[in-house]
Amino acid sequence: MAFDYQLRETTSSSSKIPEVDFSHCSEMAPYLDEPQAMYVGAPGKHGYLRLGFEIDPRGKCILRDLDRRAPLIVQQALYFDKEMPEMPCVYILSSGGPNVEGDRYQQDIYLKKDAFAFVTTGAATKLAEMTHNYSGLIQNITLDEGSYLEFMPEPVYPCKHTRFISDTTIKVHPTATLFYSEIFMGGRKYYGEGELFEYDILSVCSHAERPDGTPLFREKFIIDPKMQNPRQLGIMGDYDVFANVIVLTPKEDADKIYEATEPFIDRENKLACGITHLPNDSGLLFKVLGMEPGPVKKVVRDFLDKVRRTVKSRPLPEEFPWR
Repeated sequence: MAFDYQLRETTSSSSKIPEVDFSHCSEMAPYLDEPQAMYVGAPGKHGYLRLGFEIDPRGKCILRDLDRRAPLIVQQALYFDKEMPEMPCVYILSSGGPNVEGDRYQQDIYLKKDAFAFVTTGAATKLAEMTHNYSGLIQNITLDEGSYLEFMPEPVYPCKHTRFISDTTIKVHPTATLFYSEIFMGGRKYYGEGELFEYDILSVCSHAERPDGTPLFREKFIIDPKMQNPRQLGIMGDYDVFANVIVLTPKEDADKIYEATEPFIDRENKLACGITHLPNDSGLLFKVLGMEPGPVKKVVRDFLDKVRRTVKSRPLPEEFPWR
């Protein structure tokens, strides 16, 4: 029996795009001036993306729902993971180059019951130098019963005088698993004489709750190099790259992953990682410090391999050599 499932896709510019506004956040108060070029949220500066995954009758997971607004682009789901060939792999692309002042983005990702997916970006995200306003990102991630999502974008590069804020809301069923990672560079390390920690502000918030609204955790960090030097001990110290990984999964799986993960400080290769439990038996928080994005990404992928083996009993395939 053949099945014919077409992607529900909406790209009409007439559909209302959710508002992305961070003016209520006190840390952004100095950066509310309207850009002198294109205004905040102008066409091409207000990107929106909705990805919906579900299982079809063959047991294959498909990208069933797609809504996109420039400059955010998703073309189609690929199936290149040889260890999980039934899993859709999606690349989020941008037609607008780097994030610039006045840009607003929203990404909504939801997985229906027992669905599974891998989502990443096609390249690193560059945050351009800014003189007015800021760039903002809202993300809403919803995981239904038994679903599984690996969300692992490429690193973020803040340039000199970058202003960036993000807020990620996660709704996760007690039986679902989310692997969510972010990698932040200190800046353009090899640009001229270097631009490490010369951005104006990075504000990053992630919070999660159950489908009934029961709160699980909230983490927010604000990096303002002018107020507090990131090179201090206990912040970044001598390291240039920071990875923040959130794993939301049932307690029995979280305990297995925790026991299989050994924190370390490798002084020779200048790498370090640590792990802790999140509140309310919701999962784990894993952090990595390093000097270059490649080694940090490898530590994050090795950790993802532990998560996948525990939850899905499948290994992670080798990374593509060009990634």
